[in-house]
Amino acid sequence: MTAHPLFDIGGRIALVTGSSRGIGLALARGLLQAGCTVVLNGRDADRLAKAASELPGDVHTAVFDVTDGPSVAAGIAEVEERVGPLDILVNNAGMQLRAPLLDFTDADWHRILDTNLTSAFLVGREAARRMTERGHGKIINICSLQSEVARPGIAPYAATKGALKMLTKGMCADWGPHGVQVNGLGPGYIETELTRPLVEDEEFSAWVRRRTPAGRWGRTEDLVGGVLFLASPAADFVGGQVLYVDGGMTSVL
Repeated sequence: MTAHPLFDIGGRIALVTGSSRGIGLALARGLLQAGCTVVLNGRDADRLAKAASELPGDVHTAVFDVTDGPSVAAGIAEVEERVGPLDILVNNAGMQLRAPLLDFTDADWHRILDTNLTSAFLVGREAARRMTERGHGKIINICSLQSEVARPGIAPYAATKGALKMLTKGMCADWGPHGVQVNGLGPGYIETELTRPLVEDEEFSAWVRRRTPAGRWGRTEDLVGGVLFLASPAADFVGGQVLYVDGGMTSVL
């Protein structure tokens, strides 16, 4: 049995930001396994090189700061010159800072806003300059369960992810007429290196399992299918949507 051709993305060139570990690395691996040429991005050259060495297939690295406009412009231009025209962009770079909202500092507010929201605007804009000229492209913004709901202590994070959902819709409105589909993927509670303290918190982990109809934490590989779909021709008439991969958490009280 062969895969349906609508899901064939072999030979496409994909850039995944924040992909030296965790969700970004898992998504990069999935795109590689689907036959893409993949560019890993981050700010730590050594960490990127290590990640690339552990992946199969045609993988490259690009070191640039996704929160800095000139760095992004130079980085995207260099990737397209060295590797080739981008067909797929996955805006995955993100961070979490947990603190009561009354205690959240100005500096931390701007840091999380720049990393989770501004980066998607900057990288998306530079990629879309070229994609719209070519008349095709796929941009996938990694949103979150917190694009819809919030918990105490993570209000700034939820604000950035809610805004990213609306940026996704706005990108769709602007770039959809030029053949670029922009959508979001919304992970639920996913077990990663960064969420390990939460996973190991027995009370919190039990709450996650009770609250999730699937009855478990998500795994990074649970997110791969959604990205492959949104990056494929099967999603050519899908625009401005967020696909939540959360074990059903957003659907229940």
